[in-house]
Amino acid sequence: MKSEIFKAAQYLRSGGVILYPCDTIWAMGCDATNQDAINKIYNLKKRNISSPLICLMSDFKMAKRYLSITDKIKNYINTQEKPTTIIYNSVKNLRTYKNSIAVRIPNDNFCRKLILELDKPITSTSVNFSGKSYPEYFKDIEADILNKVDYAVNLKRDVKLQEPSKIVKIENDEFITLRD
Repeated sequence: MKSEIFKAAQYLRSGGVILYPCDTIWAMGCDATNQDAINKIYNLKKRNISSPLICLMSDFKMAKRYLSITDKIKNYINTQEKPTTIIYNSVKNLRTYKNSIAVRIPNDNFCRKLILELDKPITSTSVNFSGKSYPEYFKDIEADILNKVDYAVNLKRDVKLQEPSKIVKIENDEFITLRD
């Protein structure tokens, strides 16, 4: 796993786009602070730029660099049974996300270590063309996508990854579930 973390981090640092197994599904990601890399993902997925990408952060310490994390939010996240993405309305110190941001702290060891190695958040979006279904296995990823990314992590390629995260929005200090 260490060599995969090192390789993936090198590609992320150079503005590359990677495919990686997440705690939910196979994900496409880049350095979340690099607008050019984010634009590559939108172009590759043929996705509308108005549809934001999820941002993965290693832990609450990293999240506090970019968000206001209250104890209520921290407790809520810690009590969820499945991976949960939280949409925040305000972002600080992350120019690539202007109005709002969807953040998840992954429960996956590889993801967390990769983010720690990079020392920056990474994007997470399904490995598919916009509007198409996402692959549950690595072997189901379309060749057009595989040929256009910079690196595909060589872990969990035979594992079925099929459960997208729960998505919750914070509005008026309340948690509103958008996807369960």
